[in-house]
Amino acid sequence: MEFELSDRCQELRERLLQFMDEHVYPAEAIYREQLLGSGRPHFHPPVMEELKQRAQDLGLWNLFLPHPDADAGAPGLSNVDYAPLAEIMGRSHIAPEACNCAAPDTGNMEVLTVFGSPDQKERWLRPLLDGEIRSAFAMTEPAVASSDATNVEMRIEREGDEYVLNGRKWWTSGAMRERCRILIVMGKTDPDGPAYRQQSMVLVPRDTPGVQIVRNLPVFGYVDPEGHAEIVFDDVRVPAANLIGNEGDGFLISQARLGPGRIHHCMRAIGAAERALELMCARASARVTFGQPVAARSNVQDWIAESRIEIEMARLLTMKTAWLMDTVGNKHARTEIAAIKVAAPNVALRVVDRAIQVHGGGGVSDDFPLAMMYAHLRTLRLADGPDEIHRRSIARHELRRAAPAPAEARV
Repeated sequence: MEFELSDRCQELRERLLQFMDEHVYPAEAIYREQLLGSGRPHFHPPVMEELKQRAQDLGLWNLFLPHPDADAGAPGLSNVDYAPLAEIMGRSHIAPEACNCAAPDTGNMEVLTVFGSPDQKERWLRPLLDGEIRSAFAMTEPAVASSDATNVEMRIEREGDEYVLNGRKWWTSGAMRERCRILIVMGKTDPDGPAYRQQSMVLVPRDTPGVQIVRNLPVFGYVDPEGHAEIVFDDVRVPAANLIGNEGDGFLISQARLGPGRIHHCMRAIGAAERALELMCARASARVTFGQPVAARSNVQDWIAESRIEIEMARLLTMKTAWLMDTVGNKHARTEIAAIKVAAPNVALRVVDRAIQVHGGGGVSDDFPLAMMYAHLRTLRLADGPDEIHRRSIARHELRRAAPAPAEARV
């Protein structure tokens, strides 16, 4: 395994670090001021458009897309090349969108790139790649345990040249954004078919009649700008041409979508952990208790050391996973993808928790980014599959490896 940064990755990394220092970090307060000042929780702050234009000018656009696209500014990076860049973007809650590398758009763009028809690509993929619109992904449902995607109950029925959708979704991230225009919706077209061929995915414009936004779902009291919507689909009709791929491809597409999405989340989580560690060290050095800096306390030094150790371990596992995805493919890297999806959010949460403790009362306030960081990272233990599902997958893999060979094979 070779993790040395390629020349292209190194160049992009240096450019991205400069972009973060000169533009992104200074814009965080402006972004927050514009968002709060609008009085609209899902408002699109104008400073974001300035950042996006700057990122495009610097060639820091659509870095996530593994398929080269000169028109979209996508350099076609490998997972190993993208990993350190995603980590840097993960240090700020506004950086991924500034570079058009924010979820759920990244996963949706990859779905349309791989599975979309020419018409779907022209109508929806192109404006997403250009950063003109946002999107959402609707799979999770409130009435069933959606960690098992075969439980999905949304009905998608063919009627002539249309599909009719009926059902209820929630945690549809991105749907509350004022600039959200399109939803990718997963439901059942053949409830009586084989378990993994019952589901399909269709494109549903957000303003389609029958799409009812019920409410936004806060996360630990935070109202994220992209929102997490509960949506009712009541006799929603879309053209049959809005089907992605073929009927019954929904589960396959979801797995293709979630693999890269999971590792992207982990890369960004490591970046968040790095920023939290920096904040912890700065706070510990600046505060004095009982005549000594907090940084002189042995327990705080232990927290700092443990944080560094855990971040490095998580990063190495992430890089190994990225390397396997590049060399043997996502399917053969699924155990490592599951492992890092458990490890990275938990490591990041421990680091942020320590940083909060060192900050004292300030740590749980919005004077520092740690509380919001913790709330966001905690969702990653559920998003794209809860820890328990990934641990189950890893355990089953290990048990298969440990299973005794058939008697005839041992003779």
